[in-house]
Amino acid sequence: MTRYGWLQGLIVVCGALLILFFSSVYVVYQPEQAIVLQFGEPVRLVNEPGLKFKVPFIQNVVFYDSRLLNLDPPAQEVVLNDKKRLDVDSFTRYKIVDPLKFYQTVRTEEQAQSKLAEIVNSSLRKVLGRVTLTELLSEKRNQIMQDISATVKKDAEAIGVSVADVRIRRADLPIEVMQAINHRMRTERERDAKEFRAKGQQEAQNIRARADKEATIIVAEAEKNAQITRGQGDKDAVTLWNNIVGQDVNFYEFYRSLEAYRKSLADDDTSLVLSPDSEFFKYFNQMMKEH
Repeated sequence: MTRYGWLQGLIVVCGALLILFFSSVYVVYQPEQAIVLQFGEPVRLVNEPGLKFKVPFIQNVVFYDSRLLNLDPPAQEVVLNDKKRLDVDSFTRYKIVDPLKFYQTVRTEEQAQSKLAEIVNSSLRKVLGRVTLTELLSEKRNQIMQDISATVKKDAEAIGVSVADVRIRRADLPIEVMQAINHRMRTERERDAKEFRAKGQQEAQNIRARADKEATIIVAEAEKNAQITRGQGDKDAVTLWNNIVGQDVNFYEFYRSLEAYRKSLADDDTSLVLSPDSEFFKYFNQMMKEH
């Protein structure tokens, strides 16, 4: 064999040994756990991290996460015991604790999440189907969540999973139900507003009617009192006048003459054609003579 042929053979042997070496070793990292399979059948569980060995070409390894994982399935519609429908949005924290059972039941983490989502949804329907909306919103909510978690934990053990917690993030009424409720509430508020306005208008009419009645009574009483007062005043004036006239007839004649002068001469355009010695100017002529 030539030197070149010997070197080529050595390279091939080294390459085969490297391939054999890399096929027989694998690394388990800190957040992982592994199962060694031989012809598809589990033969060994590896929980410790580090460099590990297996039979090349015959055995292979599957890895699973050993950390706490989250499951956030889509919201689902649940019918409560009082026939109320809710869109329930939940989340679950779980951990793979039995990799062998996990591999035998669901194989992959994707299939495990799908199976666990079915378990959570089934438990939500089972537990929430026994309670009412009032109970779900009351102090019993914590007990309801504990019942859901207990049911999920029990069913999840069948696939090698330990469920740490199940929580309802949000529970809303379906959109069409909320729209119907909003419409009903708006209709009720509009009806109440109409009733309040009608009562207000009726009360306003009653108040105006009472005010008008009281105003009419007050005005009538005031006019009555005014007429009585005026009548009494006229009576007193006539009595006083008669007393004065009876005491001094000349004063009465003098006063009547002054009244006649005032009324006759009130207008600047008034013209009178009278005799100077007329009875009309009797007192006027006397005053002129005195001055």
